[in-house]
Amino acid sequence: MTPISVTICTALCIAFSTLASDAQTLPDAKRTMSGLYVTAAEAATLLEDPDVILLDVRSRAEVAFVGMPHRVSVHIPYMQMPMMPEYDPERRTYAMEINPDFPVAVREWAETQGIRPDQPIIIMCRSGSRSARAADLLAQMGFTRAYSMIDGFEGDRASDGPSAGQRVVNGWRNAGLKWGYAIEDWQAYPDDR
Repeated sequence: MTPISVTICTALCIAFSTLASDAQTLPDAKRTMSGLYVTAAEAATLLEDPDVILLDVRSRAEVAFVGMPHRVSVHIPYMQMPMMPEYDPERRTYAMEINPDFPVAVREWAETQGIRPDQPIIIMCRSGSRSARAADLLAQMGFTRAYSMIDGFEGDRASDGPSAGQRVVNGWRNAGLKWGYAIEDWQAYPDDR
């Protein structure tokens, strides 16, 4: 093993062991079957290893208008806006639907990139719920190290104070990690290229 591989393996083990006890405090929507989790800050450290993949599963609109980490390996939306979106008054937003092409797009991208089933894949959404569902699906597809980024790109909402209801608590963007609005060709959803 190379020194960087040892460092990354150690970091992954530490991240998993640290978060395993914290997993009990995660909301059910953010829990995965495999129990593999990282925070945005931990993900940034792990992504120093070029072997670690960062899969952005947010919608096209989120990526286009909210931005994305510079280190994203590929964007493949787990959910998408339907052709005729409907307003959901209970959730006070428009309803999204699961992207039926997600598993095929992930499998094809992984094959063309030579991604191994045991290669670490960090999955990121807005705040950790869709990434958990996508991580479950990747695990079912045979990817054994699919980690859900529990705070996502935008993070969790503040529960009180002047920023109550705003996504300012944690997450990639709030951690001051590198991000921008440009989407490189190789990062774009493969079906859109």
